[in-house]
Formats: sequence, structure tokens, C-alpha cells
Amino acid sequence: MNMAKTAYAATRNTVRTPRGVEYEAFARITYRLKSSAEEGRAGFGKLAQAIHENRRLWTLLAADVAAKDNALPPDLRARIFYLSEFTNQHSRKVLKDPAEAGVLVEINTAIMRGLKQKAEAA
Repeated sequence: MNMAKTAYAATRNTVRTPRGVEYEAFARITYRLKSSAEEGRAGFGKLAQAIHENRRLWTLLAADVAAKDNALPPDLRARIFYLSEFTNQHSRKVLKDPAEAGVLVEINTAIMRGLKQKAEAA
């Protein structure tokens, strides 16, 4: 009986909202971008992996906002799509000069702030 209670207790707090999942993905990837960029050339392999993950995340967001049934306002959808394009292009530059990763971190951090504000307002 105790094992059943313990198992249930561990899973009952894992329900997350879509915004919470998005926030967590951004937080995880942003941390990896920042920490690997701070390592300089020694962290280049980690930085390349973090950039790959960041590109995948932004590609998913771009596909989501491009969908006709997306409920976000058209202006916000367009801005998110633009940020996706910018992030993809700037990622190429970062792979040439890791010191420029700060821009990607700033963009992700701004998105995280927006996700957090929306969640608190809801």
C-alpha cells in the first residue's frame, strides 16, 4: 500500500500546461546556450549541440504559428515567425564566432518572460 501511495504522489504533480512546457524547453536550451558559450572554444561542441536544439525548437514554433488554425493574433504569429528566421540565420554566425551567442540567449529570455507573464495573467 505504501508503494502505491508513493508512486501516485510522485506523478500527481506532473501535470503541466502547454505554456509551462514551452517555458521549460526554452529555459533548458537557453541555459545550455549560455553555459557552453561561456566556455569559449573549449565548449564549442556543447554550443553546437545547444544551437541545434535551439533551431529545432524555433522550427517547431514557426510551424505552429504558420498553421491556419493557430489561435494567436496574426501580428504575434508574424513576429514569432520572423524571430524563428532570425534565430536560424544568426545561429550560423554563432557557429563561426561563439561570442555572438548572447543574442540567441537574449531572444530566448525575452520569450520566456512573455510566457511567464501570460501564465501569471491566466
